[in-house]
Amino acid sequence: MKHVRYPFSEIQRLSFYLATEEYLAIHYPVGEYFFMWQVLPSVIFGRNQLIENEVNLEYVRQNGIQMFRRKSGGGCVYSDFSNIMFSFITPDFNKEFVFDKYLSRVVNILKSLGLDAKFSGRNDILIGELKVSGNAFYRVGSKAIVHGTMLFDTDLSVMVKAITPSNEKLISKGIDSVRKRVTNLSEHLTIDIETFKQTMRSHLCDEEIILTEADVQGIRELEKTYLDEAFVYGKNPRFTLIKKGYVKAGYLEIDLEIKNDIVKKMNMQGDFFVIGELDWLLNRLKEVRFTKEAFEQALADIDLSDIVMRLDLADFLQIIFQ
Repeated sequence: MKHVRYPFSEIQRLSFYLATEEYLAIHYPVGEYFFMWQVLPSVIFGRNQLIENEVNLEYVRQNGIQMFRRKSGGGCVYSDFSNIMFSFITPDFNKEFVFDKYLSRVVNILKSLGLDAKFSGRNDILIGELKVSGNAFYRVGSKAIVHGTMLFDTDLSVMVKAITPSNEKLISKGIDSVRKRVTNLSEHLTIDIETFKQTMRSHLCDEEIILTEADVQGIRELEKTYLDEAFVYGKNPRFTLIKKGYVKAGYLEIDLEIKNDIVKKMNMQGDFFVIGELDWLLNRLKEVRFTKEAFEQALADIDLSDIVMRLDLADFLQIIFQ
């Protein structure tokens, strides 16, 4: 695996690193690439999330915390300079096992440092029963990008104030609850953050490449798509009916505008992972009568797991018609 370095050391906006992942997937030869990055205080929310549902906007703006949207699914994340973000770019893509190959390597590194680490759920790495890393992925052409966080010495009190997920989620219960479920690596290791990063590089990579100035310019051009307000803020439309809950695909919030018992508009947010054309699925249900039977008929020839990872028709209908 190749470790990717920049031809400079200055800290960039979080959007620059997201653009780097995509740039490598589009422009670099087939292979495995890895890099780590750190940012000033920022929140990053998933592709299918509404900002108002995930971010404490007043607190974030008052405290100069930047906001970004990524192109992968998953939940909202707070990051500061004591949090390590890491990225894998790979030609391998398997919607069921894409995490296992790469995150198991990270787990093995933590184990080599004497930690009781394991891969849990859809996208978490735990030390004991405490979460230390959350991860997401998305597809760019035939390649996959797997990216995640590694809490090293993050200020959990700021994290709690900056992100405000649904009441069903952990953070809304406050800092005491967070400390019972989340941990920093600094609480378990005596090495500093730079030594840990070097350990990651030496275990994962056998070659290093340095991006060119032309690469950097290409990344900055691509970064503009992440800074576009239409991408960051989305439409955030209002709907007349909101259905939400947890299934094995993740947290789903499905918003519908219904007139005369017919679906006129539909949107879906949450921390699920999109691997197909979500808009195509939602458009398929426009002008369909709002009954379970009509939805079943409209979706009878579709494998929903080809669009949203691990989503099946029964779970989808359960959320909407429970």
